Amino acid sequence: MTKVEYFTLVCDDVPCDVVVVEPGTRVLEVVQAVRRLTGLSLWRSKVLVDQAPVLVLDGVPEDAAEAAVAVLRDAGAVAEVRR
Repeated sequence: MTKVEYFTLVCDDVPCDVVVVEPGTRVLEVVQAVRRLTGLSLWRSKVLVDQAPVLVLDGVPEDAAEAAVAVLRDAGAVAEVRR
């Protein structure tokens, strides 16, 4: 008889995405927040926000994603974490 072993892998850092669903009424503040989070230029951040719903950060740890969503929400955007 053959012995079969199974392993369950638990990943602590599930990569998450940060999505701006709607920029809201304070678009300039959201653009500046996206610029700080991504390091993009002001112009590219504006283009990105104008294309909402849009992926802002891809494959970041959950705690960093939650912090980024908090920054975006404080700026006036509707943002969410997607796993």
